[in-house]
Amino acid sequence: MNTPELRQRCAAQLQAAAGRPAQLRAFVGLDGFVDEILHVVDKRESAGKYHRLAKMEQWGNRISAAAGKSTNIELVSQLTKLGGNGPIMANALANFGLKVSYLGNLGYPNLHPVFADFAKVADVTSIAEPGYTDAVEFEDGKVMLGKHKALREVNWTNLHQRFGHDKFAARISEANFVAFVNWTMLTGMTDIWAATLREICPKLSGPRRALFFDLADPEKRTREDIAAALKLIAAFEKYFDVLLGLNEKESSEVGNVLGLDTSDHSPAGLVKVGEQIHQLVPVNTIVIHPTHYALAVSAAGSAVVEGPFTPKPLITTGAGDHFNAGFCLAKLLGLDNAGSVLAGVTTSGFYVRTAKSPSVSDLISLLNDWPK
Repeated sequence: MNTPELRQRCAAQLQAAAGRPAQLRAFVGLDGFVDEILHVVDKRESAGKYHRLAKMEQWGNRISAAAGKSTNIELVSQLTKLGGNGPIMANALANFGLKVSYLGNLGYPNLHPVFADFAKVADVTSIAEPGYTDAVEFEDGKVMLGKHKALREVNWTNLHQRFGHDKFAARISEANFVAFVNWTMLTGMTDIWAATLREICPKLSGPRRALFFDLADPEKRTREDIAAALKLIAAFEKYFDVLLGLNEKESSEVGNVLGLDTSDHSPAGLVKVGEQIHQLVPVNTIVIHPTHYALAVSAAGSAVVEGPFTPKPLITTGAGDHFNAGFCLAKLLGLDNAGSVLAGVTTSGFYVRTAKSPSVSDLISLLNDWPK
């Protein structure tokens, strides 16, 4: 579902709420990466001209063909930028106008220069050095090659010593919206969630807040670890309106841990998986965002919305985090599942076309001038 009527309604709702993002506070964490976006050279014609390997399969075939021998593969840097699920999502929320506080590993004791502009639009605190990612991008996907040693420093002990328990509790209490992302790479995140549930959540007061989780490709974590994380996420629903975001691959991984049949990757099949996950992980909303469309499942029902897909994106690293930012913004502004999913795909659609985070007015413009 993506009709002109839905886009007009969504644009009108965003326009009517244009002043509200500045009144919202977000607290986001806890990761941080320096991302280098790379292309793979197929043929080089000169020092300044080359043809790119456009498809992931081409790179895979080239590597496979070199088995038992060796090969040389040239990577060309396109861009070095702030990375990590948290910084990208938080930066996008700040561009929407929210007052954002960020806690993560962005350089310690000094902030890494790549996060300097981010620190101008958000209240940023870092407790560890960043991770590093070589993001090898193709027209049909990307391969993220990560160096994660520094992420071990993001743990409950360092959070206490380098940030402070009371300050952490205050950030959560002051926020309308909290996001804990990149559980997979942050091996201390489960302990942080458990301690937050035990020590901070029972003392919260005031209106219910929204809390967003992104596991971030949990394939390398054990089934037992994933099951424990899902149990903690569901436990937060007692105190928050919990939103669990998954891409298509992650929905299969979570579904497999829960014992679900994840073989049907059609929109209807993914809606069924989303509904079953929602039954087994009883939170407010389950969100699944494949490349071409996205869906949300809650007690109010399910909604599937097609996105403004482009076959030749300018950038793809961070597209999912931008979807999450757009979806969560719309939820905070009171839009229903269909409108929130549309805001999400519009946010990611703008980003992959421009390599920039949109403002709310940018979303409204794209909704009113939808690409053919």
